[in-house]
Amino acid sequence: MGSQSYRDLMVWQKGIELCTKVYQVCSRFPKSELYGLADQMKRAAVSIPSNIAEGQARQHVGEFRQFLSVANGSTAELDTQRIIAENLGFLSPEDSADLDRRITEIRKMLYALTNSLKTRN
Repeated sequence: MGSQSYRDLMVWQKGIELCTKVYQVCSRFPKSELYGLADQMKRAAVSIPSNIAEGQARQHVGEFRQFLSVANGSTAELDTQRIIAENLGFLSPEDSADLDRRITEIRKMLYALTNSLKTRN
């Protein structure tokens, strides 16, 4: 499918960076949120590069597109949770803006990659 490994995909690399950032900011959430919003955000963030990797490892382009769609859904989930966390005062405006920028970049990359796969047989 073009790349030798999912690790070669820039969108996967950006997903790993986003996941790392989410874990960093969630470590500063109140302890009462350990199994609440912080956990949800971390799960959504982990899902993004995980689904990219699993999809790239599949044998068929259609399966890869499906996993990219799931990864894209996880970006929307994480973005929603980011907004809630900021509204509750768990995220600083600066951290929220940084996550927003990263999420938007990944969503655009997922869209472009998905569209490039549609033109292949």
